[in-house]
Amino acid sequence: MTTRRAHHPKGRLVGIDVVRGSAIIGVVLFHLVWDLDLYGYIPDGLATHPAWIGFGRTLAATFMALVGVGLVLAHRDGFHVRPFARRVLVIALAAVAVSVATYFAFPAAFVTFGILHAIAVASVLGAMLLRLGAASLAQLGIFVVLVGLMGSFDAFNSRWLAWIGLSSVTPPSLDFVPVFPWFGATLLGMAAAKGGFADALERGLSSVRDRRPIRGLRLAGRHSLAIYLVHQPVLLGSIELTRRLV
Repeated sequence: MTTRRAHHPKGRLVGIDVVRGSAIIGVVLFHLVWDLDLYGYIPDGLATHPAWIGFGRTLAATFMALVGVGLVLAHRDGFHVRPFARRVLVIALAAVAVSVATYFAFPAAFVTFGILHAIAVASVLGAMLLRLGAASLAQLGIFVVLVGLMGSFDAFNSRWLAWIGLSSVTPPSLDFVPVFPWFGATLLGMAAAKGGFADALERGLSSVRDRRPIRGLRLAGRHSLAIYLVHQPVLLGSIELTRRLV
């Protein structure tokens, strides 16, 4: 598998950054609607409409799939322990920060296992399966998704076991992305990467990679973690400030 990297600084792939940047912008938009609903600035039911909830789940699936794509691309010439460990540590610390912050702000629904927790765990699990081929990864991914969608056991209802994804009751949480079924998206992303997805995406963007909107998405994709960590305080602070001034 060969992928052209020379067009992007530090070997980053334009296509992956564009997809990640689009997804993080979607997350900001998704939470903006939730925040406006919290303040009663939009019609009731919009933030909880099935289509809007589906949009949010699509964004989560995109990020989880990108974990798998990134794993394959970063380690296709051999597993690089140090950068992998550093990345997982940064994400894990960010996940802990989100849990602590939401515990003090929303103790009844604080984040015990949100998207960052899921990314950290999926990275470790995915790294153990890097030697599998595309077909095996795809089959395993479909299996994890189906088990997650159909599995329902009271024994997993504890908040400390619900993160596995097999509980019969969803715990109260502002963000809940359990291993089942979401790790399935990571496995499918790994399968797609081994099947040439990144190469195809790079070719598709080759003629527009330097246009301003694409450059903006690339920038957002490179700094998606920082955007994720600060966007809610910025959104809520801006809405609160506007409310006080108007």
